[in-house]
Amino acid sequence: MLALAALVSACSAVKIGYSQAPSLAYWYLDGYADFTDAQSLQVKADLNRLQGWHRQTQLPAYADLLYKLQPLMQVNITPAQACTVVLDVRRKLQVVSSRAEPAVAALAISLQAEQLQHMQRKFSRGNADYRKDFIDATPDAVRTRRYEQAVSRADMLYGPLDNQQLKRIGQLIDQTGFNAALAYAERVRRQQDALQTLRALTPGNLAAARTDVRALLERTLDSPDAAYRDYLEKITQEGCRAMAELHNSTTASQRRKALGVLKGYEQDFRALANQIDG
Repeated sequence: MLALAALVSACSAVKIGYSQAPSLAYWYLDGYADFTDAQSLQVKADLNRLQGWHRQTQLPAYADLLYKLQPLMQVNITPAQACTVVLDVRRKLQVVSSRAEPAVAALAISLQAEQLQHMQRKFSRGNADYRKDFIDATPDAVRTRRYEQAVSRADMLYGPLDNQQLKRIGQLIDQTGFNAALAYAERVRRQQDALQTLRALTPGNLAAARTDVRALLERTLDSPDAAYRDYLEKITQEGCRAMAELHNSTTASQRRKALGVLKGYEQDFRALANQIDG
């Protein structure tokens, strides 16, 4: 629901231990690829280098964004202002994706057939969970899950919401164009695209792998499916309107809470950016 919530969620992870990010990322990736010993050493080294770059170049930009957002917490905002946050977050994801590309390509050409089979099984298990939660579940169950997620994210920023605000979140969810089937189809498309791209790579040809991986990452961030792109734009605009409406309904106390949250995360980011490794 909230573009800010994605950023704040990332901030929460940073707050409990940014230094643990490479380890957490490694275990997440290993769950998909089941790395060999040699791959494990390389991936861990690459993740540590990526974090060093991220700390020096990206955390200050995140802190600057949070600083610029703080005055908006004290006034009413428009959907267009909310959407600027969405676009900024997307751009930052693209920057990190581009930086990781060489390491991803080097890893990709080392993956063996059995590892890709392991990845496919992992995708299948995740897809089964998604279908259970959003495709096969009753409309009421899906609505409840989405409602609880939206309220949790809003609470993270503003603190407890009042009954009218909670009611309005429910109404906004009921009015949204959320399409679980379309989102699931895009999820599967990305997975199949990844597997097909990885299987077609030529071992030892790093230059070609970088080109193919770059194209794959671009297709992941910007789907070639026009219907999905239209859908994503639609629900993004809906989310921006919902965020603006919710924010504009907040009390002075809730806005002070939001200001404090963003200011605290900004300070955390600046402190982490200035931290010296080792």
